Amino acid sequence: MKQSLQTLKGVGEKTEKLFFRLGIYDTEDLLHYYPRNYDAFEAPVDIADLEEGTVKAVSAAVCSGVYVRSAGGKQIITATVADQSGKLSVIWFNMPYLRTILKKGSTFVLRGRVIKKQNRIQMEHPEVFTPAAYEEILHSLQPIYGLTSGLSNKTITKTIRQLLENLPMYSEFLSEDIRQRYQLADINYALRTIHFPLSMEELLVSRKRLVFDEFLLFILSIQMMKEKNEETPNYFPIQKTWVTEQIIENLPYSLTNAQLNTWHEIERDMSGQALMSRLVQGDVGSGKTIIAFLAMILSCENGYQSALMVPTEVLAKQHYKSFMELLAQQGLDFCTVLLTGSNTAKEKREIYAKIASGEAQIIIGTHALIQEKVVYKNLSLVITDEQHRFGVKQRESLAERGNPPNVLVMSATPIPRTLAIILYGDLDISVIDELPARRLPIKNCVVDTSYRPKAYSFIQRQVREGRQIYIICPMVEESEGLDAENVLDYTSKIKSIFPSDIQIEYLHGKMKASEKNKIMERFAANEIQILVSTTVVEVGVNVPNATVMMVENAERFGLAQLHQLRGRVGRGEHQSYCIFVQGNKEDTTSKRLEILNKSNDGFYIAGEDLKLRGPGDLFGIRQSGVMEFRIGDIYNDSSILKSASEAASEILSLDPDLTLPQNQLLKEQLQIVTNRSILVP
Repeated sequence: MKQSLQTLKGVGEKTEKLFFRLGIYDTEDLLHYYPRNYDAFEAPVDIADLEEGTVKAVSAAVCSGVYVRSAGGKQIITATVADQSGKLSVIWFNMPYLRTILKKGSTFVLRGRVIKKQNRIQMEHPEVFTPAAYEEILHSLQPIYGLTSGLSNKTITKTIRQLLENLPMYSEFLSEDIRQRYQLADINYALRTIHFPLSMEELLVSRKRLVFDEFLLFILSIQMMKEKNEETPNYFPIQKTWVTEQIIENLPYSLTNAQLNTWHEIERDMSGQALMSRLVQGDVGSGKTIIAFLAMILSCENGYQSALMVPTEVLAKQHYKSFMELLAQQGLDFCTVLLTGSNTAKEKREIYAKIASGEAQIIIGTHALIQEKVVYKNLSLVITDEQHRFGVKQRESLAERGNPPNVLVMSATPIPRTLAIILYGDLDISVIDELPARRLPIKNCVVDTSYRPKAYSFIQRQVREGRQIYIICPMVEESEGLDAENVLDYTSKIKSIFPSDIQIEYLHGKMKASEKNKIMERFAANEIQILVSTTVVEVGVNVPNATVMMVENAERFGLAQLHQLRGRVGRGEHQSYCIFVQGNKEDTTSKRLEILNKSNDGFYIAGEDLKLRGPGDLFGIRQSGVMEFRIGDIYNDSSILKSASEAASEILSLDPDLTLPQNQLLKEQLQIVTNRSILVP
């Protein structure tokens, strides 16, 4: 089934490389590259009924000549069109050929964003259709895919359409009984229809099947992993030690009851007969790092190695620094090393040698820790954060080099317990649900865009007091058809508003890792006062001096994600503030954001977010962080997640290893997806 992308007409080496940038390496990946949204082509409306901020179609006649002028390096094309209800001014950029198409008196359907300029309604950069061409796509849903520079939506759509035309039939891997009970579509129908649904009903039916599959395969893999783990003995017999008790006594603050309970659960697991597999769920700032430190010291005291794996180099360096300080404060002398991709070849050789000999006892780093060249002497404990969900493949690769280690996963994403039990079915769960008393609660406000001048004055005062600021935008750069703030334009805009001595920089996910690290290090050192960023700062560094988090278009993010972002501030001694700027005035949006305004408790927010979600709330809200599924969203699709969990439990209760003939196709599918690494985010 899986073939090279170059087997498709129109995909040469150059286009193939662009697809690679989107994580699409073969036809199977392309088939599962689902649209991120859909464009609904509705019937044209009267010009008189157009409203600012909407995307609409009008059927109108060209009633003036088409003018082309140059300004700011762009060619600006303007025309006036009219229908029986009124006239409309239309503007395009860099499309001079329209002059030959838009003949005076001819009727076209124009579809685009409606804006207001000098108190007059205008349509900006609309698509132009003949009435017959528009009739063909009327009421259909056209897919919108995530893009990369050089690859248009048109190219991806055309390539996927071609792939589907020649696609052989897939064998159905779900039993008839499960499909009927949960009302699931046939797999072939779902795979085709998700890309080109003819109606919202078709879209929902196909999406439900694919979300169910994704959740089911994920849950089966972790349940089977749990079975394996429960049978695996703990090869690292650990004795409890007074040293960890002394560390707790000597800390300049008292651990909360929730921290102490969690620590005792970890201590019990590590000294038990079976391998530890535990998740520590704790809100941002709840004090998970000290728990990780205690677990690593317990391992060292018993003569073993432990590793802490985090997603970014900046974070790895920060953990290394704080661990070194803790060791010095506690008068402990354990050999600690930092391993990341930016170590020189010579440094890496020295670190590898220390790890292999057992000299290095505490090892901190990025995913470089599980690469082939690293050979451990006696690794008893691996601590990861949720971004590095420690999966089957990684565990197996470490087990091949020695005995499998105990595993601790740290998560700052507050997930309602009912969902956490399903998603982390292979792990025992500890919850740190108390914040340390020394933390000042963050002051929140939800405002509309008219508040910006006041917000900028407040930000400037904070900078003058020596503080630092995050401003979050939902997009990297301007995107067709999406009316939302973007990092690049926003940075230029505020550079012209704030005094030149205030250092402003931007950060986004498309930057090279080395560039991102450099920016975050400069921000941590207060060389940058205002950082304009996408959500990449969610998994950011600890900057205690940052006191303001301003989120533009807050309605475009999920509440759990907004709460994660808010956790970037409030980490120091100064009062911190979070400003959520609402880009639209919809009541439902206001209701959701009001939950954040009222509460700083991540678990409460996650629960309320779940209640507010409806089955049609599929797009426009971005959740991230915990499980990066291709199509499923644990909040929007919580009911499907629960159904998939039921089905998985039933399948495994009758056939724990999926060896029965009726489960062969399901087992094959599980193998394919595990190898594609979707299951192990």
